[in-house]
Formats: sequence, C-alpha cells, structure tokens
Amino acid sequence: QVQLVESGGGLVQAGGSLRLSCAASGRTLSNYGMGWFRQAPGKEREVVAAISRFGSSKYYADSVKGRFTISRDNAKNTVYVQMNSLKPEDTAVYYCAASNFQISAVVAGEKMKYDYWGQGTQVTVSS
Repeated sequence: QVQLVESGGGLVQAGGSLRLSCAASGRTLSNYGMGWFRQAPGKEREVVAAISRFGSSKYYADSVKGRFTISRDNAKNTVYVQMNSLKPEDTAVYYCAASNFQISAVVAGEKMKYDYWGQGTQVTVSS
C-alpha cells in the first residue's frame, strides 16, 4: 500500500503560478502510474493530468493544456504538477492518485482506475 501526501496549495492571483507536490511513502512510486485530479465545490472530481510510471507518457485535460506540466522524480518518490497562468476556474481541491494500471489515454481520466488517493490540497485563484 502507498500513502500520498499533497502539498504546495494556496491562494494566488489570476495569472500566477503554483507547484504542487505529492510525496509517496510505503512503496516505491515507480510501481504506479500517477494522476492529479481536482474537485471544485458542487462539481465532479476531474482529471487534470496523468503520467506513466517512468514519465514517458503524459496526459492533460484540455482545460489545462499548455498551462500545467506534470512530472515525477521516482528517486524522490514525488510527483509534481507545475501550474502556470492560473485562472479563477482552476480553484479546487487538488488530489494526487496512484494507479496499478498502465496509464494510457483511456485510463488517465478514469477515477476508478486509481487505487490510492491523497487527502488533497486547496488551490484558490483570485480574480
């Protein structure tokens, strides 16, 4: 089993940047495909970005393409998402998740394909 802890959230003005981190413990991170999801009040949890076990494949929601970059450092057991040009509509609780599945374009956005979740970190973008 793997435990995930997100950090790096906060309050930022529109146009600003944040980098979220997801630290894993319990098992080696390279065993898992990883995803970042977000959930705004009253909305479904949605995928933001996903990355394969060794980083060779990455997937992004259309709403964040060109603004967000997912990466991972398996030696540090950590996954990141760099978020630039933030917009008020990016306001949400952001979660990282680990999947035993091979991350693909189909799997990336499927919440049920992720086995472990962090507690989330709040990101608030003011206009």
